[in-house]
Amino acid sequence: MNNICNSLHLFFSEMERLNFPFDTKKIHLNGIYILFEHDEKSHGVDRIVRIGTHTGENQLRSRLQQHFLRENKDRSIFRKNIGRAILHRVKDPFLEQWNWDLTKREAKESLGKMVDRNKQENIEKQVTEYIQQKFSFAVFHVPEKEKRLSIESKIISTVSLCDVCTASSGWLGLHSPKRKIRESGLWQVNELYKEPLSREELAKVKLFAIN
Repeated sequence: MNNICNSLHLFFSEMERLNFPFDTKKIHLNGIYILFEHDEKSHGVDRIVRIGTHTGENQLRSRLQQHFLRENKDRSIFRKNIGRAILHRVKDPFLEQWNWDLTKREAKESLGKMVDRNKQENIEKQVTEYIQQKFSFAVFHVPEKEKRLSIESKIISTVSLCDVCTASSGWLGLHSPKRKIRESGLWQVNELYKEPLSREELAKVKLFAIN
């Protein structure tokens, strides 16, 4: 597994890397993104810290904008997890409110009036600053939804099962209240430690990425 993960890291590290502010025209309408974080290393290159995709048609650009630009943690679990780590690191009690999901009308009516809006805006800005300064990404085209989800899952599992891919001692994710984030070194909790890529599937992923 370590060898396949090594091959993934070397391959993705050689792809075009996008940083904020990025040109959305360079992002496919449908596909997968591979996220790297500054100061995190593995296999001699930048360490992969998140793998993601989208379920809606033609939504890859929008998904990345939700992460990097739109200050709404309820529309980006990535943003929510960054905020959780920031708050948990200093034992800030606002973490309880940050965890609330206010996307549904019922939650907005029952919890919305209790949220400290100024505090929430402040944390959202901290999350935005951290993401825009610390992360870069590569993208590749996968048009079919089922194939995207399958490849995403297997890349996540491949990286999470790799013994070499460990977080640095200064990684923000080590302050996450989510055990799976702390232990995996990835900014996600789903699809960890499942079925990894085979060598044949790895070759197919590379073909997707170069086409």
